[in-house]
Amino acid sequence: MPTHHEIPATPENMVLGYFDARRPPVLTVESGDTVTLSSFPAGGRESLHPDPARVPADYLAALDAHAPGYGPHFVTGPVHVRGALPGDVLQVDILDIAFRQDWGFVAILPLLGTLPDEFTEYETIHPDIDVARGVCTLPWGTDLPLDPFFGILATAPPRAWGRVGSPVPRAFGGNMDNKELKVGTRLYLPVFNEGAGFYAGDGHGVQGDGEVCVTALETGLTGTFRLTLRKDLDHAWPFAETPTDLMAIGLHESLDEAMRQAVREMVKHVCARTSLSRNQAYMLCSLAGNLRITQTVDGNKGVHMLMPKSALPKSALPKSALPAA
Repeated sequence: MPTHHEIPATPENMVLGYFDARRPPVLTVESGDTVTLSSFPAGGRESLHPDPARVPADYLAALDAHAPGYGPHFVTGPVHVRGALPGDVLQVDILDIAFRQDWGFVAILPLLGTLPDEFTEYETIHPDIDVARGVCTLPWGTDLPLDPFFGILATAPPRAWGRVGSPVPRAFGGNMDNKELKVGTRLYLPVFNEGAGFYAGDGHGVQGDGEVCVTALETGLTGTFRLTLRKDLDHAWPFAETPTDLMAIGLHESLDEAMRQAVREMVKHVCARTSLSRNQAYMLCSLAGNLRITQTVDGNKGVHMLMPKSALPKSALPKSALPAA
């Protein structure tokens, strides 16, 4: 029987700003087990709510325990999955996401964002989060629907890379900032090390495609994930599926190359799941695939393509696929 595990939100269970294959696991689980963990907002003390009473004590403890370094993101992990080996794939089912604080922050920061030379009056706001109403309230009175997700979902990077900063998403996943990676989505991540080394962090309350000013609604989240080892897959890049769509993920410093990668990956996955030829899959991508800009601010930019499962031949989906909504 699968076992459920909980990782306390304590400083020893997380790192600030990096991934490292040499870090010992904070937990080891069996394939198919579920894990609940928490994250704190990216950023440092300068981003804290002006009312100290609204800042969780465990968030302050984490800031006290971790010196700033390679990046601004708190990530919890790694979680090792027993039996995982390089070349395998870690299937991450996102089962639940809950808010753990009643505010977040949005900031314009020096030398960051999509238009850093045009926005130099730096500013931070702290929207209130109302879970009961399902909205955050901006200082100018606008209510936006909440749509939480973890900006960072990753396996440990290749050991030869050493310590890798958290800001740039790569083949192991990481800071993808993809708002489609929410409850009900299944993410596939390539495994580069024994145990896989699953990390999660960088809670977002809501974000638009692009994340253009460099921040989403940065906040604290608690998430529950099912971690399943897949030895029948050979994905070299992150790939995902929602109840209704397949999702190819492109990551590159050039937005054009990220787009090409997303298209290339979708063609490959459509061919793997159907009897369509490569030409036919490419044409289907042109007719039914939807390219979206994931984010433009994380070093490697992101583009993802959504392909409706309803557009695939009826016999296409394997039994392992998520059911249609």
